[in-house]
Amino acid sequence: MIAITHTKTTAKFAFCVRDDDCDDLTRRKVYQVLPDPDAAKDHYLRVIDDSGEDYLYPAIYFVPLDLPREAQKALTAAR
Repeated sequence: MIAITHTKTTAKFAFCVRDDDCDDLTRRKVYQVLPDPDAAKDHYLRVIDDSGEDYLYPAIYFVPLDLPREAQKALTAAR
């Protein structure tokens, strides 16, 4: 018998709820979040913003999303 396991993709996403006049963030938009344990300790997220680059933003600007694999693939491919 072959065991089939489903693995989660490592892509993480967050919904922007606050931008405090940041030029490279848009409220009500979904952003890809990159792993950065050091930033997380200080309550920041490393986000690929509207400039296409990754920068640190306060974690309170975002709500984490748990998306299905298909949605994660679509969002990652769109970038």
